[in-house]
Formats: sequence, C-alpha cells, structure tokens
Amino acid sequence: MTPIPLLTTPIAAMRAPVTAGLSRSLAWRLEQLDRLEGLLRDHEGEVLEALAADLGKPPLEANFELVGVRKELAHTRRQLKGWMGPRPVGLDLILRPGQAWIQAEPLGCVLIIGPWNYPFKLCLQPLVSALAAGNTAVLKPSEHAPSTAELLARSIPQAFSAEVVQVVSGDGAVAAALIEQQFDHIFFTGGGRVGRLVLAAAARHLTPVTLELGGKNPAIVLADADIATTARRLAWGKGLNAGQTCIAPDHLLVQSQARAALVAAIAAEWVRFYGADPLASEDLGCIVNDAQFSRLEELLAGARSRGQVLAGGRSDPTRRRIEPTLVAVESGDDPLMQAELFGPILPVLSVANLEAALAEVRSRPKPLALYLFSHDRTAQQRTLATTSSGGVCFNDVVLQEVAAALPFGGVGESGIGSYHGKAGFLTFSHQRTVLRRHFWLELPFRYPPYAGKQALVKWLLG
Repeated sequence: MTPIPLLTTPIAAMRAPVTAGLSRSLAWRLEQLDRLEGLLRDHEGEVLEALAADLGKPPLEANFELVGVRKELAHTRRQLKGWMGPRPVGLDLILRPGQAWIQAEPLGCVLIIGPWNYPFKLCLQPLVSALAAGNTAVLKPSEHAPSTAELLARSIPQAFSAEVVQVVSGDGAVAAALIEQQFDHIFFTGGGRVGRLVLAAAARHLTPVTLELGGKNPAIVLADADIATTARRLAWGKGLNAGQTCIAPDHLLVQSQARAALVAAIAAEWVRFYGADPLASEDLGCIVNDAQFSRLEELLAGARSRGQVLAGGRSDPTRRRIEPTLVAVESGDDPLMQAELFGPILPVLSVANLEAALAEVRSRPKPLALYLFSHDRTAQQRTLATTSSGGVCFNDVVLQEVAAALPFGGVGESGIGSYHGKAGFLTFSHQRTVLRRHFWLELPFRYPPYAGKQALVKWLLG
C-alpha cells in the first residue's frame, strides 16, 4: 500500500487564519494574489519545461496555461473589492425599520485536486478564486504530470506560508486519503468515475464540492457554415494538447451536404498545422502516458480494421504520439461514440438537419461544451432552447473558457458548480445573510396572546 504523507500543517492550523478573521481583509487577500503572481514570474521558464516533459506541449501551448492564470489574477484583482462588499437587500414592511444585506465570507480550508491535462493552470486557477475568497488551500496535483507536480511542490512553499497553501504529492491512494479529511470545500477537476468517489467521500462530512468533469462534446456543422473557417477552428481545437482538453470537440454532427467539403478542409488544415508527418511535428503534443495511449490506439485500431479512417490514423508508441485523425461513423452506437475520447481522434457522423443533430445531442448525457457552426440565428436559438450543456459556443471552439467573466462548469454528468471570475469567488464563499433591527419600534401583535390579532396580521403580512 502506498504510504499516505501527512500534511506538514494540519487542516485545523490552516483553518486558523480564517476563523481568527485574518483572511477577511482585502489587504490579506491581495497579498496572497501578489505571492501567486510572483510565483508565475519567478518560475515561468520551469513551467514551460515541465509541461513539455509531461505532455510534450510546445512552448506556445504551454504558455496558454500561464496566460490563463494571469488573466484570472488580473480580473480578480480588479473586481475583488466590489465582490467582497456587502450586497444590500430590500425589506418587507413588517421588518422595517431595519437593514439587510448579504456578506460573502470565507469557507475555511479547501482542497483543490488538479488534473493532468492542464496540470499547472487547473491547479492554480481555482487557487486564485480560493485565496480571493479568503480561504487557505491544500493542492493535490496529478501524479500523471510528475514534472509539473514536482515544480508545484517546490515552488508553492517558496511563495506561501504552510498555513496558507501547501501541496500534497502522491498517487490515487493519497488523493483517496485526502478526500476523507474534513475540508470546508473540495474542488475536483477530472473524470466522472473519480468525481463520484469524491462526491461520496465529501457526503460523509457534508462537505460542499465542485466537480469539473467532462463529456462527449458535440460540434454541429450546418451546410450554411463558412466551411474554411469552421474547419480551421475545429482542427485547432482537436489538435490542441493532442485532443486532451475537457472542452475539445469530441465528435462532429455534420449536415450531409457539407460533410465531404468539411472533411477535406479539416484534413488540409492538419497538414498545414503539423506538416506532412504530424508524428514528427514539434507543434503536436503527446499522449500523457502509456495507459492512455493504449486506450486510444485500441479505438483507432478498431476504426482502421473497419475501414473508417478518413484522414490521419498513424501512431508512434515510442513517443506516445497519435496523428490527428478523422473517422467516419454511421451511428451513435459506434465504439468511438460511447465515451469521451480525450485524444486527437475526431468521429464524423452525418445528419440530415439541425433537428436530427439536436436529437442526437439530447440522447446523451449533458456535455461540458456544445458547439454549433452556422450563420443562422434561428438555428442558434433553437439549439439553446432544446439542449442543455455546461457552455455553448457558436462558430468557434474552446474559447468560451478564455473569457474571465464567464462562469465555467458543467451540468449533470459533466459537472457540479462553476468557477472563473465572480463565479469562482462565490464558489469558495458562503453567502451569509444579515438582518439588523432597531430597538425603538415594537409591533405588539407578534407576541401572545394572539386573540383578536388575526385580521391585523393577515392585513400586514398578506
């Protein structure tokens, strides 16, 4: 059994700055955000190196992770004072004179469990929200991105006191031990199977949770779409991080008359992006580990054997690389349509029209992201009105996650809760209600005896 490392600072000691009121001030919170900004500045080069080692990320893609955290920091700094302020609430006549307001207060010590696909960004971006809300935090980075995990374990203590932020490294057994502890919130990014385990463990302490999961994100392409631009954006979204992005387009639902042109255009874009031999390209990342590679290769081998590969299809197990691949599927029952792919394989299913595409979307669990490519505003409104998903993006992919002011999260099997910007601040805050009354006005009808008071009470209270 894997030994479970103890927290160097117990949870109770990490909760102390919160319970003592030290973390409630704007100054304390801004200081923690400044410390995080300093970590990004001091370790930028090491971040790029770690992401290259873990996932083969080219420098530009690796830099996206730094940019994401910096954007979150900048937006939060600008808005934090306003988010922290009391929000007045109007009172019914019966409660006057008096004042009421909602006051956001920190939860305590929170646990953030990060994934391996964006191992730096998805540990530190929720940390921005947690610190801004006045919490302390334990970070559990993914063991499947060991270089990034080691960097976080080394750099976090340089930037923060152990009472404010600490890192716990280790495998799934370590994570299982952590979620059994009584944190004040658990924030998990990863797959649905582990998400269920987190939710079950949290329930034993009635600990609130945020689950950022995934799903099979559909991209609907109608015949009226700009095919050249659509293809370029889809090719980019599926090639980004070798398809290992929770909001990457998972499969295409393409109106039949646009299918041939779209397939040819996407294939051409991948050649333009990665050259004639994508497996040798420095701009294409690798699959994170052998287990994930074997899973994808098995699916790809099945598609090859059935003659479904439309473009791409090659792989290199020595470098854990898979060529971006288009695969023809005839129905939603195809093996490639059963679970989230999380790799550079893009199934293409022809549909007669928008309604057929929407019916296919509704037949599956609610996805984290839904994409529609069409000029038609009516089609866009129809999509919004008849489907549910974590987020929607029209005529592009992935970029909805970049908007700092837009909440990011799933629905149903794609997640519980959201973060980014104010949504993140609220996720890591308790919305405390406050009512203040005065002594100088008393309404005697509220007190017994009640005889003869019913008509007056009904008139006052409705």
